[in-house]
Amino acid sequence: MGSFDVPLDGERVQLEAFLEEHRAGLEAALDGLTEEQARRRLVPSATTVLGLLKHVTWMQRVWFEECVGGTPRGELGLVPGPDESFRLGEEDTVASVTAAHREACATARRVVAELPLDTVVTGHRSGPRTLRWVYLQVLRELAQHGGHADILREQLLAG
Repeated sequence: MGSFDVPLDGERVQLEAFLEEHRAGLEAALDGLTEEQARRRLVPSATTVLGLLKHVTWMQRVWFEECVGGTPRGELGLVPGPDESFRLGEEDTVASVTAAHREACATARRVVAELPLDTVVTGHRSGPRTLRWVYLQVLRELAQHGGHADILREQLLAG
């Protein structure tokens, strides 16, 4: 095996490691923030550090529970679209949103545990995808929103 060859389980292991790293990073963006700071809007949109974690929780449920698991988002009790998924209710706290995120991640791990990356999943409204594509899409969104959370956190702590 050459130095750039990846063992057969290497791709899956690495994709999952990256997902876990970015999931943890989004949660860590809330470390040490007050409830007020976590909810504070620093940009014109509804984007807040806490709202970002709420959104990626929704996003992972859409991709893993709806797309891979086949349960429509309405049956899952999810808001219809991404814009609504950032919005915080009075009941949303750092603890409650973090707990919901951890639960969604645990469910995602269970949903995909026995599926090969080449599995074609058909539960998303945009059509069939492979599980590999879903992993990459979720990773892309986690990385993007993790960057947003880092910048917002930096602004909050500087102020």
